[in-house]
Amino acid sequence: MDLKNIRIGTSVVIKRSNGRMHAACISGIDTDKRFVSVEWIEGKDTKGKEVDLDQLFGLNPQLLESRDDGGSSSAKKKEDRKTFFSPASALPKPKSLAELNDSFKQKVAGQPVRPVSSQLASKSQPRVVGGPVENILPPPVAAAVHPAAKDKPSDKRRSNCVKEVEKLKKNRDDRRAKAAEHLQQRLEDVDRSHPNWEFLKMIRDHRQGLDLQKNIYTPLATHDKICVCVRKRPLNRKEVKKRDIDVVTIADGLTCAVHEPKSKVDLTKYLENHGFRFDYAFDQTVNNQTVYRCTAQPLVYSIFEQGMATCFAYGQTGSGKTHTMGGTFSGKDQDCTAGIYALAAADVFDLISKPKHSSKGLVVSSSYFEIYSGKVFDLLNNKQKLQILEDAKQQVQVVGLTEHPVNSVEAVWKLIKTGNVTRTSGTTSANQNSSRSHAVFQLILRKKKTEKLHGKFSLIDLAGNERGADTMTAERQTRMEGAEINKSLLALKECIRALGRKGSHLPFRASKLTQVLRDSFIGDKARTCMIAMISPGFSCCEHTLNTLRYADRVKELGHSGRPPPSAGPSNAQAEDTPTEANEAHNSSSDLQFLQQDDANSSAELISFHEAMSNLIEAEELLVENHKLSISEQEGLVGEQKMLLSYVDGIDYDIGDYAKALDKNIEQNINALMKLKEHLKRFQDTLEREEMASKKIKKLPYV
Repeated sequence: MDLKNIRIGTSVVIKRSNGRMHAACISGIDTDKRFVSVEWIEGKDTKGKEVDLDQLFGLNPQLLESRDDGGSSSAKKKEDRKTFFSPASALPKPKSLAELNDSFKQKVAGQPVRPVSSQLASKSQPRVVGGPVENILPPPVAAAVHPAAKDKPSDKRRSNCVKEVEKLKKNRDDRRAKAAEHLQQRLEDVDRSHPNWEFLKMIRDHRQGLDLQKNIYTPLATHDKICVCVRKRPLNRKEVKKRDIDVVTIADGLTCAVHEPKSKVDLTKYLENHGFRFDYAFDQTVNNQTVYRCTAQPLVYSIFEQGMATCFAYGQTGSGKTHTMGGTFSGKDQDCTAGIYALAAADVFDLISKPKHSSKGLVVSSSYFEIYSGKVFDLLNNKQKLQILEDAKQQVQVVGLTEHPVNSVEAVWKLIKTGNVTRTSGTTSANQNSSRSHAVFQLILRKKKTEKLHGKFSLIDLAGNERGADTMTAERQTRMEGAEINKSLLALKECIRALGRKGSHLPFRASKLTQVLRDSFIGDKARTCMIAMISPGFSCCEHTLNTLRYADRVKELGHSGRPPPSAGPSNAQAEDTPTEANEAHNSSSDLQFLQQDDANSSAELISFHEAMSNLIEAEELLVENHKLSISEQEGLVGEQKMLLSYVDGIDYDIGDYAKALDKNIEQNINALMKLKEHLKRFQDTLEREEMASKKIKKLPYV
């Protein structure tokens, strides 16, 4: 078969898969596979396809004719061209094919290109026997012309067409080279030996579609009463060793996305992307100073204006809460200088020395305590157990808590190190060294002369939120720890919401944590900031989502304008001085309030919290009565010793001895029976707690 008439740049007629016929330019020839590549312009896009030679010759029979300069052949070509194209589109004919080819070779550097007929140079639509042909060809491919004829209009159009063909070819080659390079790079980036390489590839593809630039964090000009932000830590060495993958993306400093790996029923793997938006979203490159400047530093200024400020670090154990609040750790050694505790203390001492505040006569003191299983312990006084009571002015007082005067940042560092050494920790399902308690460090401003409270900044490192899921464990001690953490986080969420909604009931009695922080949730000058700490690893995805959902719920509730629920006591009722008889009722009422106002809190969970609160109260009562019983028995034992010394004498009344001994034994029996009654009530409470824990089916987001 003669292929002499087929050249790159030749204009031919093709037929599309939908039946449309139009002109196109030959851009490539494959003689082995017997097809040609053609291209055309459609709209603003360049399109192409491959056409079989048999189909090409069927639509373009003129390509089968031999090329010669004879008159009969030329006449036949003219006739064929007239059959295919409208005579109205004819342009001046070139002098000869030989001259055109010589001129074309000079211009295109030797590339063999078939000159296009003068009829194809027209912009009018060609027609084909058997159906209309659409002219969506790129700018007409003009034939290379003899130098003597380059001043003619047709010559100018031909030279532009050649340039267009070269441009199309160059663009096509560039696209193919870039595609091959991109494919090779993607194959090299994804290690197929990775256990989760498919998820890793999907996450990388998702991130390529985002505009990930270095985020710039600046403090807001105005601050709401509630600020909620999220901080992502980098993968640690343990996770890198396990070849864990990063499933968290911080896009623009405000939004956070979690790519949750999942599998369908047919084992097809896919990602479920969860998006969240907060006041700030800090990525793994941000240091503690930047986090402090955007979150806690504005709160420091508020305490000099008689404000009550609170900053929480919330999240899973190992997500970086203690690192953010207390500083970096190297084994057991702690560097407190970079933590929010120390940074806040440095600003306090800096502000108190300025003329604006130096005239107020303020002094700084600090306290550090923890809340563990519903009990409060002083970390700066050998973990002395403390009591939470309300005074005659309805102010919550932590009885026995020591306040240590400080006059420098170094003194604050020393207190922080002392408290961290004695803080309670243990093993959980998520971490081998979990903080099992809420640690509360307070910077307190008082008037120097009157010791009246001027302002207070409470910085709280909350217990790992995965402990809340341990309420269904079989071990009672772990279950009690988890229940207290779960309850305190639910109560904390409602108290933060009450802070954002004026006039709402404040259920501070629902937990010890909210009870000791009550003054931080009331008043127009109260400010709160929550830093949700998240782990980026695939293995922590569930805990990360729970943390973000909790923080998102706090953010939503904090800015909600809906009226407070009708149930529950009003603020005025809440501030009535509680008596010993109704204190338990108030606590139970606040727990019921949590159930009514939180759709995630089931009735079974609230019943379990009530049973756990009753168990803690029964435990305290039993311990107190046990101590009292021992004290009474010590007195009775002393009386018995006196009786023995009495009978050792020569002259004594045996009747008096018998009566005194009988009375002593009776008193001892009564004391033991009273202690046994308290023990029986405690055992009944234990059974009720056991039954309530088995009924829990759903846990809230904590």
